[in-house]
Amino acid sequence: MRAISYNLRKHKAATELDALSQTPDLDVLCLQEAISTQLPQEIGNLHLADSTKNNRLGLAVYYRRDRYEHVRSQAFELKKSLHDRVFGPTTERLVGSQLIDRETSQEIVVASFHAAPLTALNSLRRNQIKAAHSLLKDLGSGSPILMLGDYNYPLFKDGLTQRINKTGYDLSLSDRITYTNYKFFRGHFDFVTSQGFTIEGVETMPRGSSDHLPILVTASYGTTNTHQSTISPSGAVSR
Repeated sequence: MRAISYNLRKHKAATELDALSQTPDLDVLCLQEAISTQLPQEIGNLHLADSTKNNRLGLAVYYRRDRYEHVRSQAFELKKSLHDRVFGPTTERLVGSQLIDRETSQEIVVASFHAAPLTALNSLRRNQIKAAHSLLKDLGSGSPILMLGDYNYPLFKDGLTQRINKTGYDLSLSDRITYTNYKFFRGHFDFVTSQGFTIEGVETMPRGSSDHLPILVTASYGTTNTHQSTISPSGAVSR
């Protein structure tokens, strides 16, 4: 499976989405800072699963419909920061979609996530990440989970990784930093957390008109059909 996450910088980079959709074997596109009402239903061969409805700048998940069947999607509110309360509305910081791989019958959950901005404390972002993981687990009823997005967590990621690992999730960074505009806060803002996936690579893609660089995640998952609780005898993995 191949998935891209991209913060559009207040929708300014939306003109680049058609080109991104041409990435070979792309299955999923997760967006942040998008104007939901201006998003098309189709981008290349990707179809809109869902987007936030109540945010000034929202999130969205697109998926490749010829490979995956869409089961359901949901937008979630997470604990608000002071920025959210003063400059909102930014009530929904997570969109999750449950999909079924048409080739293996494997159910998975993919999600677009946008943590509170740097004006908030890391403790609040950790609370949001933990809550998001729990909500996605309920959405997928134990299916593998892939959560991509802008985590706004440039410092102290070793501690974050340890906390996430204790809850059964993995944190994966890309090969190069994804944000360079701030003098002191530059680094890996955009990354992926996962459960039930093997992350084979995370690549920082070339810079566009956004202040964030998109990331491309390559991951694999087993062929367990969680809906029927059966295991493929071959034990093969799907990409």
